Amino acid sequence: MPQLKSIKALEDLRNKLNKDKDPQKPCIALCAGTGCIALGAHKLVETFKKELKQRKLDRKVDLLVTGCHGFCERGVIVVVRPEGIMYQRVQENDVSEIIETTIMKNEIIERLLYEDLSTGEKIIFEKDIPFYKHQQRLVFGNNSRISPVSIEDYIAIGGYTALAKVLSGMDPDEIIEIINKSGLRGRGGGGFPTGRKWQSCRDAEGETKYVIINADEGDPGAYMDRSLLEGNPHSVLEGLIIGAYTIGSHEGYIYVRQEYPLALKHFTIALEQAREYGLLGNNIMGSGFNFDVKVNRGGGAFVCGESTALMASLEGKVGEPRSKHVHTVEKGLRDNPTTLNNVETWANVPLIINNGWEWFTGIGTERSKGTKIFSLVGKVNNSGLVEVPMGVSLRKIIYDIGGGIIGNKPFKAVQTGGPSGGVVPASLLDLPVDFERLTEAGSMMGSGGMIVMDENNCMVDIAKYFVNFLKDESCGKCTSCREGLIQMYEILNDITEGRGREGDIELLEDLSWILDETSLCALGSSASNPVKSSLLYFRDEYETHIRDKKCPAKVCKALITYTIDQEACTGCTLCLRQCPNNAISGEVKKPHQIDQGKCIKCGICFDVCKFNAIIVE
Repeated sequence: MPQLKSIKALEDLRNKLNKDKDPQKPCIALCAGTGCIALGAHKLVETFKKELKQRKLDRKVDLLVTGCHGFCERGVIVVVRPEGIMYQRVQENDVSEIIETTIMKNEIIERLLYEDLSTGEKIIFEKDIPFYKHQQRLVFGNNSRISPVSIEDYIAIGGYTALAKVLSGMDPDEIIEIINKSGLRGRGGGGFPTGRKWQSCRDAEGETKYVIINADEGDPGAYMDRSLLEGNPHSVLEGLIIGAYTIGSHEGYIYVRQEYPLALKHFTIALEQAREYGLLGNNIMGSGFNFDVKVNRGGGAFVCGESTALMASLEGKVGEPRSKHVHTVEKGLRDNPTTLNNVETWANVPLIINNGWEWFTGIGTERSKGTKIFSLVGKVNNSGLVEVPMGVSLRKIIYDIGGGIIGNKPFKAVQTGGPSGGVVPASLLDLPVDFERLTEAGSMMGSGGMIVMDENNCMVDIAKYFVNFLKDESCGKCTSCREGLIQMYEILNDITEGRGREGDIELLEDLSWILDETSLCALGSSASNPVKSSLLYFRDEYETHIRDKKCPAKVCKALITYTIDQEACTGCTLCLRQCPNNAISGEVKKPHQIDQGKCIKCGICFDVCKFNAIIVE
């Protein structure tokens, strides 16, 4: 492999790579992110290779195995280029037909096309599918166009151009000014201005300084950072090297979750390739700048996403936070000045250097610039990873991109910001999504999780779920967080099980205040958000649970009863046969009954009944 010992060598390699590439050559791009792997992507890859070889097309058609394309709901995804034809939910037995029909005959296979949920129209091209059409995929877009294990693919699309630009004579103060003017804010949850963080670290006393990639993404339902590392690891690495050069660091780390094996594998390969090409190590591209990166695997503790807890874990200590009266940019890892940014933040840096701060500030809102990747999951038709400009409304994300609510049910709320975020109700569906507006609504941006809920979600149960998660993830250092979350969970659990009492709501509010005001780190100080926001917008549900011992959404088992409408029941025996606890009795073609003493309220009878004879009260 060529050692890129100068800026010119990088440009020469890029020119050669693009000169040797035929843009009209057929290419089958196959998603092999974690989601699609679970659906059989690896078997598809092998089948495509075998079929292409058998037909003697292996040199005439490229097979590009990529990272996540984002549209996880429709995996395994295959895109035929240069036309951009997208096939969804592809299986092994579709491979031969794709090659024979689309590659060899240039014809479309209609049954594999995406069908628009509102019009029923079959859409041929990837760019025309609403899920992609309404996005602005600046950071995430190249995931589907390169191999994550090929540094040459990344270089060919302009990779490491920003690094070359920086090392060819840009002053660190000039770089910080660009990042400051761009308005880039941390994408990990806090939204702190990136340029200010870099400046503080550069100005801090100490010869040894560190830069760290925070890839300890622990929010339930969120996987933006994982997919970016899996699909385009060099973009993150390039941003990190630029940051290191800017603050004067020669040693960097990535702290990646143990549960992200593919992300870890691809980033490790990226490090090895960067060293071989002279983009990491000593005298990078002949600039005299030395820098390298070490990998640290986290143990899966949610609290280690917090900066001081993460650094304690890196030092081999218990991953628990410390007071921030002295900031980590002054005394962080091993008491040295340290800059920590999350995966998505680092990946934005090369874009800003290449395109200019003016370009970046033209995207987003006044105080929230650029795009943001969201993990859109829950009761939404098109789930997956969505990248949109800051300021786009929740309605556009959920309905235009997400395709609306499953079964056309009414939208009830969306949980943003992960377990420490809050619920945003249907009345705020047109709320612009940025740091300030979400906070004003009682939620937060967080790392970008969005869990969509419909009328069948109980907001008390949702609050209980997230409080239970945070209770288990609390490091236990603060009494207010350790004990407060236990008490909060027990109150919520009592409410959902029919033991709610007058005064419980006020007690939850008091506990929320204590957590907010006395917790040491952001886990504790934001842990009450699910409770506070659900009380703000859905207080009536809490009151109904407590006063009437009813769950309006019919979720809380202790507060619901299943009975059979004797007039509607035809005696088909389907519910009787499916009941796991033998709680249903009756003769064929005669109305059945449910024994309330045996009923475990699993809801299977309701799901299987074809005559709407099951009543839930």
